[in-house]
Amino acid sequence: MKTRGRAKNARFEAQLLEQQVRICKAFANTSRLRMLDILGRREHSAAELQHLLAISKANLSQHLAILKAVGIVRARRDGRQLYCSLAIPAVKQACHIIREVLREQLQSRQS
Repeated sequence: MKTRGRAKNARFEAQLLEQQVRICKAFANTSRLRMLDILGRREHSAAELQHLLAISKANLSQHLAILKAVGIVRARRDGRQLYCSLAIPAVKQACHIIREVLREQLQSRQS
């Protein structure tokens, strides 16, 4: 019985790591990180995001598709307007923690 429980836990941990890899890959783009930072403050329309990021509509659509596919961003329609927000509020904290780690690394290199 314990062996079955360990195997189930091992499968769960493997799935968790695979999802972490997918999310980290989604983070691996400057525009997407900026988008997450913007959405961490409040919901924005796709038009607002496009303007704030200074990217094309097609490029915004690609970035949103990647972030939605991994479950980080959600979108809702209100008439013809598309509104985007963080699907998981903890993403804002995760990005902040990563930025703090990088800030500390840069500061220690400069010392």
